[in-house]
Amino acid sequence: MPQSFGSLHTHLVFSTKGREPWLLPDLTPRLYEYVGGTLRGNKCAILSAGGMPDHVHMLVSMSREMSAADLAKLVKANSSRWIHDTFPRMDYFAWQIGYGAFSVSYSQIGVVKAYLAKQEEHHRKKTFQNEFRAFLRAHELTWDEGYIWD
Repeated sequence: MPQSFGSLHTHLVFSTKGREPWLLPDLTPRLYEYVGGTLRGNKCAILSAGGMPDHVHMLVSMSREMSAADLAKLVKANSSRWIHDTFPRMDYFAWQIGYGAFSVSYSQIGVVKAYLAKQEEHHRKKTFQNEFRAFLRAHELTWDEGYIWD
């Protein structure tokens, strides 16, 4: 086949270091806009984003040339630098070391977008840690509690 095609969608999830509540309402729209620009510059697109003061969820249409690890590194490194440059009072801000990257079928994009739009409502009942564990279980991944949180 002379051409290459890809329809790769990833639900990217990660928290602030120590789940500190750094992501306030005045910051998050600008953060998602900045990340969107970074992704566009790398042949990707942010389709939806949501989160809470201590973590983010992003639904990303990925370039067929990018790995999930490269996606997480790109988003976290660039957004962290942008936060430090744009909000000098946040000089202690950091993302957690790890991340979750979960594949999303094209047919489920609407479901994930709806989920991301209801983060505040969702987290009235469930902590970030329990939410993340549920994602791991749903994708049949194993983990060690001693190493999952930082």
